[in-house]
Amino acid sequence: MMQKKLIVVALTAAIALPIQAMADNGNFTFYGKADVSYDMINTGDGMNTANGATAIKGVSKRVVSSNVSKFGFKGGEDLGNGLSAIWQVEQQIDIDAAAKNTFASRNTFAGLKSDIAGTILFGIHDTPYKLATRKLDVFGDSIADNRSLLGGVKTTSAVAAFDGRPTDVLAYISPSFGGVSAAVALVNLKEANTNDTQANDSATSLSVSYSAGPIYAAVGYESHKLESAAIATSGDTESATKVGFGFSQDAFSVGVVYEKTTDDLAANKDSKYGHTAAYISGQFKFGNSAVKAAVGKSGEIGSGAAKIANSDASQVSVGYDYGLSKNTKVYAIFSKITNGKGINYGFSQSTAAGTSNSGFGTSPSVLSLGVQQNF
Repeated sequence: MMQKKLIVVALTAAIALPIQAMADNGNFTFYGKADVSYDMINTGDGMNTANGATAIKGVSKRVVSSNVSKFGFKGGEDLGNGLSAIWQVEQQIDIDAAAKNTFASRNTFAGLKSDIAGTILFGIHDTPYKLATRKLDVFGDSIADNRSLLGGVKTTSAVAAFDGRPTDVLAYISPSFGGVSAAVALVNLKEANTNDTQANDSATSLSVSYSAGPIYAAVGYESHKLESAAIATSGDTESATKVGFGFSQDAFSVGVVYEKTTDDLAANKDSKYGHTAAYISGQFKFGNSAVKAAVGKSGEIGSGAAKIANSDASQVSVGYDYGLSKNTKVYAIFSKITNGKGINYGFSQSTAAGTSNSGFGTSPSVLSLGVQQNF
């Protein structure tokens, strides 16, 4: 009997010591979100090539999807005089595909935060440009996310994507002065040794926002300097500018985003991926319920000889949420993208999104039924 008691005491001490050590290191929080849905996707009929004549038959699937499910650890230490040391480690969890999971794939950083001077952080982080209008997307982090059309044309290279979460980020976030705050990030897009005749690929991202009462407004700007021939012709650049406005009063809210991207990546320095995009959304809450809708539109891509005919697209989404508690809701979403004959946009953010488009000129649609729990 005495031996069993000694074993229990030893186990208790072994568990308590690490917990006490974490407590001694400052405030520590574990948080996350589990968001899983059953998605019914149809890609719609289309073509094999841009503006081509050879038709392809659309395909469909029924699949369980994970929608930016995640968990994280964050904490800090009070250093006195309004100064704190802060840190965070965050990981996306694909609940339906464990083999894809890694660690620290989302915003992961360390830094210093001053009540007076602002916050500086180092690590992996969303760019200020990306964050400037994220709160205006009523379908954010779902398969109907507006980044299907916004954020730049998604390609297999490092160019033409402005909704990123890059590594090698040095960022500064100002305090709020009368509702106005600003952020700037410097990003090294290519981590490699260079000599005096070489230059690294880099990005600069900026945002200014205003939030007071029912009004939110923001402007974002990001530029990429592409010196590496592995990414583009040496000396090429690309940039994006966007503005957003939101109004929320009682149960009703509305948001508007306009974005313009440009580059000199095509021959004769024409724009290869540059285009405009716009997004309008609204939400109405009543009791435990919320209904929401959004419309997105993306213009034709490129300029001059590089312009791609019929490369415009639109997206329409509607949804319904029902809150079961403060942290848990069930939801239904329907979204449809209509592509021109010269483009093949698909859905994003969900694990089901990768195969949501089977060709140019398709009209992929999805009905998503899910549950989300925050912790």
